[in-house]
Amino acid sequence: MKLMLRSVRRHLGMFLTAILFLTIETLSDLLQPTFMSFIVDEGVAKQDVGRILIYGGIMLGIAAFGALGAVVRNIYASRTSQLIGKEMRMEVYEKVQTLSFENIDRLQPSSIITRITNDVTQIQNFLNGCMRILMKAPITCVGAIALIIVQTPEQLPMIAAILLISALLILGNMKLGYPRFGVLQKKLDRLNAVSREFLSSIRVVKAFRAEAGEEKKFADAAGDFARAGVSAMRVMAVFGPLINLSVNLGIVVLLWISDTGNAGEIGRLMASVNYMTQVLFSLGMVSNILNMAVRALASSARVEEVLRETPAQRMPEAGAGPDRIRGEVTFDHVSFSYAGTSRPAVEDVSFQALPGQTIGIIGPTGSGKSTLMDLVPRFYDASRGQVRIDGTDVTRIDPERLRGAIAVVPQKALLFSGSIRENLRWGDASASEEELRRAARIACADEFVSSFPDGYDTDLGQGGVNLSGGQKQRLSIARALVRKPGILILDDCTSALDASTEARVLQGIRRETEGMTVLLISQRISTVMRADRILCLEDGRGKGWGSHRELLETCSVYRAIYESQIGGA
Repeated sequence: MKLMLRSVRRHLGMFLTAILFLTIETLSDLLQPTFMSFIVDEGVAKQDVGRILIYGGIMLGIAAFGALGAVVRNIYASRTSQLIGKEMRMEVYEKVQTLSFENIDRLQPSSIITRITNDVTQIQNFLNGCMRILMKAPITCVGAIALIIVQTPEQLPMIAAILLISALLILGNMKLGYPRFGVLQKKLDRLNAVSREFLSSIRVVKAFRAEAGEEKKFADAAGDFARAGVSAMRVMAVFGPLINLSVNLGIVVLLWISDTGNAGEIGRLMASVNYMTQVLFSLGMVSNILNMAVRALASSARVEEVLRETPAQRMPEAGAGPDRIRGEVTFDHVSFSYAGTSRPAVEDVSFQALPGQTIGIIGPTGSGKSTLMDLVPRFYDASRGQVRIDGTDVTRIDPERLRGAIAVVPQKALLFSGSIRENLRWGDASASEEELRRAARIACADEFVSSFPDGYDTDLGQGGVNLSGGQKQRLSIARALVRKPGILILDDCTSALDASTEARVLQGIRRETEGMTVLLISQRISTVMRADRILCLEDGRGKGWGSHRELLETCSVYRAIYESQIGGA
């Protein structure tokens, strides 16, 4: 709720303007039955055509005034709610940018997407409804009740009973509905997660003919979402008609106890019935908007959870750390465990990489190679020990300065919609054309890019879908080289390249990037064997450190990998 109040406060002027014109519209609606009663009691009953025309003209003017109020109210309500929705999405998006991988792992990307989209939409619709319905309903209800009492004061006990019953029904609706709408949003998270997983791996699904299994998984998630929706809507389905029934019974009681034969009082009775109908509609509106409020409150709590999330990493002051990062990387008895797991992914690892060196990191699948490298740019923080850059603990270096000196090429080549040139400039937005081409030549990408009709202006589909795996990897390497980093992390990013192309790429990096520290992760001996030093990992622990020849003699794990891939003792 605080989130919504804070958002409204930013646009209080527009919000109050919408409420002002809503009040004008509501007062216009309330005045109509009164003037209709004047027409019946003073015009029709007395056969006074003049009065009928006068009161009819007044009603027409009031209706026009109310219509103008409704138009202006709609304009301001829509504009205010849309602005609040936009700002709220931006606020969540900017907050997510400050969170560490650990926070995002806990919140789950699919859930974050739901909160930015569907949850904010629920809040937006509720605030729009406040300016269109919620404020109108109590004004209408109070005004109609006051005018009923003026017209037929003997109905006061009946009105009090109806209001008491309706209030109890509305409170019951909210109490039962709130937890159900919270569950509904969580089921939507799950549905989004299943959809996202399927769409991102659709090629694998089709290759293994696993459509039936994925269809069942989606059907289960959709079924859970539907059942949660039915459970939430069932509350509305029960309480809404009960509120309508209580007010309609009041109208019947009003007609039954009035029993008047006085023609001069028929207009007042008509007005009272009209006002009872307005009470019915206003209570129905209150019930509907409170159902929206229940859903909006559940959504607001989920959005606030993201905004209140405390980053798992403590950030140093801006600009902290060495002025220029040379590239010396030191791991000093480093251990790391992912949140929620007891077994460490990396345990007591120590090594040093000097500027200009290429360090190979090899080990079986799941040995902690990628995790180890995630600690260098501080995607995660070590649980124990220290990771130091140029002798300074990475936790004391401004992340912008740290990551500005590091380029990472991940295992999965990630490209974005746009041209090849735009993708390469992610490395350095100010890079010249020659710098782009030089990086592409080192990565052996220039040859295939130049063969495209549009060259570096070739548009890439989302994720580079119109390129092969090897082409995407070479462009990812070129993008990293455009940055001219002090530390280059290559995380098994040549797996889609043939041996000849991989050798050319690695030779180009060694030849053209003098002074750069290269951390080269791979599962292939042929990739790391020419590195200056090699770290061999198994089960998160360092099993060997040295040159290729030294490890063949001293490290049984490295020797086993060598023999399984190349053969010979």
